[in-house]
Amino acid sequence: MSTRRDFLQTTAGTLAGLVFVGCDLLAARPARAQGRRREVVVNGKRVKTVDIHAHCAVPEALALMGLKIGGPTLRPDLDMATQVSVRLQAMDEQGIDVEALSINPSWYKLDRDLAKQVCQIQNEKLAAACAANPERFVAFATVALQHPELAAEQLEEGVKKYGLRGAGIGGNVAGEEISDPKFHPFWAKAEQLGVVVFIHPQGDGAPAQLQQRFKGNGYLGNVIGNPLETTIALSHLIFDGTLDKFPGVKICAAHAGGFLPSYSGRSDFGCPTRPDLCPGGTYGPIKKKPTEYLKQLYYDTMVFNGEGVRHLAAEVGASQLVVGTDFPYPWTTTQIDLILQTPGLSDADRTAILGGTAAKLLGIKT
Repeated sequence: MSTRRDFLQTTAGTLAGLVFVGCDLLAARPARAQGRRREVVVNGKRVKTVDIHAHCAVPEALALMGLKIGGPTLRPDLDMATQVSVRLQAMDEQGIDVEALSINPSWYKLDRDLAKQVCQIQNEKLAAACAANPERFVAFATVALQHPELAAEQLEEGVKKYGLRGAGIGGNVAGEEISDPKFHPFWAKAEQLGVVVFIHPQGDGAPAQLQQRFKGNGYLGNVIGNPLETTIALSHLIFDGTLDKFPGVKICAAHAGGFLPSYSGRSDFGCPTRPDLCPGGTYGPIKKKPTEYLKQLYYDTMVFNGEGVRHLAAEVGASQLVVGTDFPYPWTTTQIDLILQTPGLSDADRTAILGGTAAKLLGIKT
């Protein structure tokens, strides 16, 4: 396996191609945004802020799958070729110092060879973008999770060769739960490497009947469907024993963990109410009360109001929260202000949520 140093020495040829990477990167120098960079201060001290939930895509990889930028899912503004300064300007205006880049999986139905090629291209482009602007970007490796042994290899290569900070995965793999024992090689590797796994919902993760009921006004396929997908995924990781088998694995869930933290108490009463559906013990085969597992996971703060953040912190602990914006999807531009204005948080809590916790998870120097 070649090393990260080998990669960085030959990175010039791969700098073009990440969708927001432009001409500034082709010269292998940091791009510059226009305007003044907002500096975030807590109790008189400057804090480094980290956005753990920021999207991009790689056109070359999309082309291999017969896809291209455009439309409601692969938004035109994901394609920021020659416009990295636009992303930096948005970060500067919002007070985001570092973005952790991820790519939503669209390759889980591909055969092994093509999936390997797609992820290889993506990981090279992600690494190149981070190398060109190392103070502003880190990234999650893409892995072909439908081929678990390959995914484990890709994660290790992504971390050791390309300097990526973990893996971004979907909440299901072509309809299979990520808690299925077939995926244990991937979870074992993530635990061994000590890196974070960022779970983002798949757009088709809800059952077919729900997809039908999501039709109509309200963008319900996303507003309800995406958090529901994450809720289901995390619940299976708990109840299927994945978190018992890999207690050291670091997992961060998008969209505040879906609905699970908001109604977590119900999880503790399911098995006692229907023990016939939970063979093996009070809570089936798992070792702890279901809600106890919530406190070993991490969650972005995409709940849009202070009461949501306050409640999330009360349920899982402020130490488990990190900022997420979903950039460039226009859900919010005020995540930093949300944390600064949420009542009941201490200065230490705010500093940790704004960037301290994410920096530790992602190996970012503060």
